[in-house]
Amino acid sequence: MKITFLGTGTSQGIPVIGSSHPVCLSKNPKDKRLRVSVMISWDKFNYVIDCGPDFRQQMLTHKVTKMDGILFTHEHADHTAGIDDIRPFFFRQGDIPIYAHQRVANSLKTRFEYIFAGENRYPGAPAVEVNIVENNKPFKIGNTMAIPVEAHHNRLQVFGYRIFDFVYLTDVKTMADEEIEKIKGVKVLVVNALREEPHHSHLNLEEALAFVERVKPENTYFTHISHMLGFHEEVEKKLPKNVHLAYDNLILNL
Repeated sequence: MKITFLGTGTSQGIPVIGSSHPVCLSKNPKDKRLRVSVMISWDKFNYVIDCGPDFRQQMLTHKVTKMDGILFTHEHADHTAGIDDIRPFFFRQGDIPIYAHQRVANSLKTRFEYIFAGENRYPGAPAVEVNIVENNKPFKIGNTMAIPVEAHHNRLQVFGYRIFDFVYLTDVKTMADEEIEKIKGVKVLVVNALREEPHHSHLNLEEALAFVERVKPENTYFTHISHMLGFHEEVEKKLPKNVHLAYDNLILNL
């Protein structure tokens, strides 16, 4: 199983447009972050979790020619705005499977009505096969099962996913004990760590480290990182053993 970090930044990405913050001016490629997304590949399958506004660029960078489906965490634009760019995959493969909470599917239908128009769909538009994700109901992707993991982004419900021994969580602020039980002791945990200062809807660095202590994975990679967290290399040096900052284009093999 291969994990490709397509993007590891927040909704604005890094550098932020027009910002003179030192991290935004950094020459280190690890300080340049596209909007958050990850691709999971095994056997002949490729699944992406979230497709934000940088989706096209991410697919070109990694020369992706086949997409078996997209799993959505929630409906915010930095996680969904790239859905129109599934068109090349649709033209080659047909309807692209998507997996999302009913609320998220409804949001996508409203915002991208032309994709969900059925027989009235414009000929050049892509089409999707909608699969509704419900908590505590694993669902099949490829030749395995994905386990939804429920959390909250302030008051908004979000889904993370456990696939094999890999867990991906983003935009998390709180999680119930019974959901943490689903992911304890995994080999690789990916979870958001926005910045050092507290935030109303995201784990900050201190909270993310406390979350890691509860889950006790073998290895952890932080994502959904803002420029306010600091320079990649400096933050990485301060982290505990087996906890790392993810960065764009990082590839892990499980």
